[in-house]
Amino acid sequence: MPWTGWRPTTRSASCSRPPASKIQLANLKANLYRQLLADLRLYHSSQNTDIQLHEQLDGARILYNKGFYQQSLKMLERVKLGAQQAGLPHIALEALDFEKLIESQYITRSLSGRAETLTAESHHMLQQIGQLHALSNVSLRLYGLYIKVGHARNQQDYAKIKAFFRENLPAVPPQQAGFFEKLYYYQAQVWHHYLIHDFRSCYRYAQKWVDLFAEHEGMKERQSILYIKGMHNLLSALFNLLYYSKFREVLQQLEAYAATPNRRTNPNTEVLLFLYLYTNRLNLHFMEGRFSEGLQLVPELLEKLREHQAQLDPHWQLVFYFKIASLYFGSGDNYGAIQYLSKIIQFRDSGLREDLQCFARILNLIAHFEAGEDRALEYQIKSVYHFLGRMNDQHQMQVEIFRFLRSLGDIQPHQLKDAFVRLRSKLALIAQDPFERRPFLYLDILSWLDSKIENIPVQEVMQRKFREMR
Repeated sequence: MPWTGWRPTTRSASCSRPPASKIQLANLKANLYRQLLADLRLYHSSQNTDIQLHEQLDGARILYNKGFYQQSLKMLERVKLGAQQAGLPHIALEALDFEKLIESQYITRSLSGRAETLTAESHHMLQQIGQLHALSNVSLRLYGLYIKVGHARNQQDYAKIKAFFRENLPAVPPQQAGFFEKLYYYQAQVWHHYLIHDFRSCYRYAQKWVDLFAEHEGMKERQSILYIKGMHNLLSALFNLLYYSKFREVLQQLEAYAATPNRRTNPNTEVLLFLYLYTNRLNLHFMEGRFSEGLQLVPELLEKLREHQAQLDPHWQLVFYFKIASLYFGSGDNYGAIQYLSKIIQFRDSGLREDLQCFARILNLIAHFEAGEDRALEYQIKSVYHFLGRMNDQHQMQVEIFRFLRSLGDIQPHQLKDAFVRLRSKLALIAQDPFERRPFLYLDILSWLDSKIENIPVQEVMQRKFREMR
């Protein structure tokens, strides 16, 4: 029978395969995810000491499985040395545990004299890791307390924070403490003093935090996130102390670091630099009383907020909204202030940063008053009164402003200036109380009253205060 040539079928072999099932698709997706992570791990290994050390641990395991025990032990020694130099005792302990496993099998004939050495190393590392965790736990819990309620609200809060700090902070012998032990100790001290309004001590320990990186220059690159956080906490303390010249100097250092062309970058550091640079640039405008100029940062800031939205928690969004509202209020744009204060007031989780929620409502009342929105003001007063009643956190400053705003209907226009003078006198006395000073950190109500008394823009009052301060 003669050959008639190839005849195409109606369906090729590749088309005859049935479509992938849901289970196969899930497996393919999981496999692709693992491959991507493996490739990213290789790509980032040169920039992360802990990844490199774990690769060496894996190498030591392979050598051990192949029966090359001495070579495995030598690699584990290198891992321990590298981990200790990098301040990563948990990796050093992992290498030590593997080393003990090999030695305990009596296959290397090297246990003589090693038992005591390995035991002593284990004991020292466990003590070091335990102290590191104790210090970092104290710092983390203090930060969590700040996120929840802000600064100490009264003597009871103050006593609780002091008691917690004394009971949980371990002693750190300066001669024996390593880099991370000192770092977490300074970090805990910063949060402790920040919570209790002791900004001088906060400044002192934040400076020690930053100086520690100057003493260990390599750590600035390996632990860039902790360095950036230290710079921000130092700037926060300087802002609260109104230490303008030092504030500008440290902010310039942070901006220079951010602009360094060959520094290590990753999404985490870039988000933190965005948060801290813009926060402190805005704070600089607040110190100088240049609110109108500060508004020029707002479009770029909002764009950055949208860009990093997936990596930001709601706390930071509320902080920036309050700062933007303060810029609008200080520049005389009350409706702009109301717009951003409404974003905070309408936020669903009212338990997050209760202090910020509270002062947003107070500033919102004042902005409605300044805008002449009398009808809305009456509703806002009732709304804020109910909110503060639920919080059970009314300060004397809030009470006095409430009384003033609620009595506006009974005050004749020609009596208004005297009413402002009386309110300012009361608030100036209240501001002398350490625990009543907290509201004035969020809202410079005295400068606003000065502007009403002297009939000049609040921005002009702030600029005058800045000149007098310098």
